[in-house]
Amino acid sequence: MKKCILLLSIFFVLANCKSESKLNVESKSDIDKKVDSLLGVMTLEEKIGQMNQYNGFWDVTGPVPSEGDAAKKYDHLRKGLVGSMLNVRGVANVRKVQKVAVEESRLGIPLIIGFDVIHGYETQSPIPLAESASWDLEAIKKSAQMAAKEAAAAGINWTFAPMVDISRDARWGRVMEGAGEDVYLGSKIAVARVEGFQGEDLSNEETLVACAKHFAAYGFAESGKDYNTADVGVSTLYNTILPPFKAAKDAGVRTFMNSFNELNGIPATGDKFLQREILKGEWNFDGFVVSDWGSIMEMMDHGFAKDKKHAAELAANAGSDMDMESYAYVNELANLVKEGKVSEAVINDAARRILKVKFELGLFKDPYKYCNETREKEVIGSKEMHDAALDMAKKSIVLLKNENNILPLEKEGKKIALIGALAADKNSPLGSWRLAAKDNSAISVLEGMQKYSGNQLTFSEGAKVVFGNTNFINEVEVNSKDTSKFQEAIQNAKKADVVVMVLGEVGFQSGEARSRANLGLPGVQQELLEEIYKVNKNIVLVLNNGRPLTITWADEHIPTIVEAWQLGSQAGNAIAEVLYGDYNPSGKLPMTFPRAVGQVPIYYNPKNTGRPGPKKEVFWSHYQDESNAPLYPFGHGLSYTTFKYENISVDTSLKENIKVSVTVTNTGKVKGKEVVQLYLRDVIGSVTRPIKELKGFELIELEPSASKEITFNLTKNELGFFNNKGEFIVEPGEFKVFVGGSSVTSLETIFNY
Repeated sequence: MKKCILLLSIFFVLANCKSESKLNVESKSDIDKKVDSLLGVMTLEEKIGQMNQYNGFWDVTGPVPSEGDAAKKYDHLRKGLVGSMLNVRGVANVRKVQKVAVEESRLGIPLIIGFDVIHGYETQSPIPLAESASWDLEAIKKSAQMAAKEAAAAGINWTFAPMVDISRDARWGRVMEGAGEDVYLGSKIAVARVEGFQGEDLSNEETLVACAKHFAAYGFAESGKDYNTADVGVSTLYNTILPPFKAAKDAGVRTFMNSFNELNGIPATGDKFLQREILKGEWNFDGFVVSDWGSIMEMMDHGFAKDKKHAAELAANAGSDMDMESYAYVNELANLVKEGKVSEAVINDAARRILKVKFELGLFKDPYKYCNETREKEVIGSKEMHDAALDMAKKSIVLLKNENNILPLEKEGKKIALIGALAADKNSPLGSWRLAAKDNSAISVLEGMQKYSGNQLTFSEGAKVVFGNTNFINEVEVNSKDTSKFQEAIQNAKKADVVVMVLGEVGFQSGEARSRANLGLPGVQQELLEEIYKVNKNIVLVLNNGRPLTITWADEHIPTIVEAWQLGSQAGNAIAEVLYGDYNPSGKLPMTFPRAVGQVPIYYNPKNTGRPGPKKEVFWSHYQDESNAPLYPFGHGLSYTTFKYENISVDTSLKENIKVSVTVTNTGKVKGKEVVQLYLRDVIGSVTRPIKELKGFELIELEPSASKEITFNLTKNELGFFNNKGEFIVEPGEFKVFVGGSSVTSLETIFNY
């Protein structure tokens, strides 16, 4: 009789799990009721199971595992002790694991399927740092939307993106995965990516649940070394690190991921202050938090937890809701509850959050909604995906330097020598974090330039570039020291009117665990560049890289330099269109380029210090052997046209909405886009403020000789800052405002607030 009543209760709960098309206030309330009803029939172990995430642990097209760890995990799946799986992809595979969870477990609770959809699924858009160089929020949003559509067609419904960590240190390999060094730009891009991934309706089968990561301060790892300690002050935490996360939360992001690092002596996974007090307390976040891979058990290595059981206790009580691949929750939490070290209320809260997101996705209504074979065939790798990737790639390119107007290249009658192994590389343009991409599927620069057949094009490798071909190779030959192909390249350069050299990093030279102590061109590429320069100074240097590089020699000698990053599946076509002038570059740097690695961390908005200089005597803040100035500043980027800024004015008649206006004119001969940037300085503060801070930007397009008046609105959000108690304040006083095409601006004025 009891079993019959239980089955009827479960049927009643699941029969009423209808997913509304819009998550309005009423439907959210309905979902809450359904979650509570479901929790009411779940055992403690099943609730903990929702907090457990496993990596794909067996070949689902093969036999069911019968022994070992895989068999145990399979048994957990059948018993409803797994809430999520990651790295299971493809409709057939997802359907099979979902079928086990839904049709073989007691309650039939569906899985949420996670995957690292960082800058595309099979079709790769530019790496996120490159996309950020576009400063085009609509394009970035569309890129995330296309990635979501393609990944969802493969059965996935949760991405571990966007990474919203602010970082000022190019040595850190994961700068490629974020939006750069600036909190304002980073916050805007965080919102664009969340909205792109999640859309307006999570129950739409073309959307993914987004995940804001890594909470928090991962980008401030000491010495730029991945997983390293972060130790920052309150002002930096509240004014620089947290705002992009808050922006993502306000945009409706449904999950957060905590970070590997410790912050001020507390591993983030076990940090109650970050997760309970700020995220779930002050910010009232009602989604769930997932650990990063194994970060719960890694608290033992930090010296914070004595064993895995202790780690599970610390993480759960701190607010980490789901355990990614530590096996700590599923094995330890039930006993911790029985011992009174973790309350059942903590378990209920975590399970409720996870179940709520599953209801929002519509998985209870149709667990197989992401398993449509027809959609999978039609969407993945489609023309729509590649067209979007090409558009994003072109917008991400930054023209750093163009002396003598070598670019754009003439389309006929010229001899062009294309040099560099990366120019023919079809793998490196895909960048890091391209797990679902097909190897060697990118359009190379060589292929892109070959489409322009009016010139005589020769190609030579010059210097080999060698690197591993998976995300998980540790021992690699970073770059060959072989110079045997120099001579062929030199001979081709001697005969050429223009030399195009494609140099930089291979695709897996940036990304997780790919920190670098040196930021120059790896291997013998610098030597090759100098040898080619000796025989032909008419060089266009095209950089393929995932981070800012120290290219001081190139800046001093090479007339034209193009920052082309790792641009994804359509990289070669995008670069060729820019080189030949079919697309006028408009990108601006989202990170400062240092002159030397000793300047790092370097960023455009430091504090002034008590001895800012420059002074004639030695006692001011500077280097003895290098300038303080960057090689290329934040916000820098040229065009094939030029822009003039004038007539800056400030209207303070409405204190709650101060208007700053400026006139921008296209003074060149071709139509072009410009990112008009506004910076602000609070001159005197109760907490010292940076020398300038980005507080507004607008992307405009002007015909030759055309002008446009741009007006920025400054509210309390732009004028204020967080004090050392974490309180947002706006102080009266003098403000300087700067407007221009980069963070180095000459047009400025003053107003009082």
